[in-house]
Amino acid sequence: MKQGKVYLVGAGPGDVELLTLKAVRAIGEADVVLLDDLVNREVLRLARPQAKVVEVGKRGGCRSTPQAFIEKLMVRLARTGKTVARVKGGDPFVFGRGGEEMVALRAGGIEVEIVSGVTAGMGVTAAMDIPVTHREICNGVSFITGHTRDGHQPDWRALAAGGTTLVIYMGVANLDAIVGGLLEGGLPAATPAAAIQNGTLPSQKSVVATLSGLSVAMANAGIGSPAVIVIGEVVRFAQSGQMALAAVA
Repeated sequence: MKQGKVYLVGAGPGDVELLTLKAVRAIGEADVVLLDDLVNREVLRLARPQAKVVEVGKRGGCRSTPQAFIEKLMVRLARTGKTVARVKGGDPFVFGRGGEEMVALRAGGIEVEIVSGVTAGMGVTAAMDIPVTHREICNGVSFITGHTRDGHQPDWRALAAGGTTLVIYMGVANLDAIVGGLLEGGLPAATPAAAIQNGTLPSQKSVVATLSGLSVAMANAGIGSPAVIVIGEVVRFAQSGQMALAAVA
């Protein structure tokens, strides 16, 4: 029996029109689609009618499919000749466990191809008209996870001093610690900040505030996970950003 193949597919931040042509082709070729929880279910229209769909969702605070089980399942399916599309939100290699899965698949002798996607830190910010880089304002962008596997916090003091736009994934649950760490690290309390929930989707909600007022602003707006947090002067470009900042300054 000919051995199958696994595609690690990035489905983007939500809007299906942000899928790449290569992602569309990979999903359409698949015998089995392993679908993450945050992926827009409209992508299933791209799959073949006979394709099997397996939910392997992962979301903070909810019961999740064990990572080891997902990796073993992909290896087993490919060894039986199946073409597998492991479809993830955003990009597989940006906080998507794609690196772990690539290593596990190659260790099992399985052919694997990475299909890049629009990561949330780019697609969601663009939906808010926030340029994560701007040559007159900041010297770069840092993508950071607010939820590490071992529970250790990033070096917020170093990030505060770095001069980059901060785009924080999975940071809602640890927001107070993040804001406190950045303030202690010297980032001004009046630094513009934004939070975007369900970015690029019709259900998108967002709020623009100062760093020190972000937690209260998010609570008042009813914004929770999944949300992307953006901190830096570029947030002033956000839709209605100037008015919102003036209101909380």
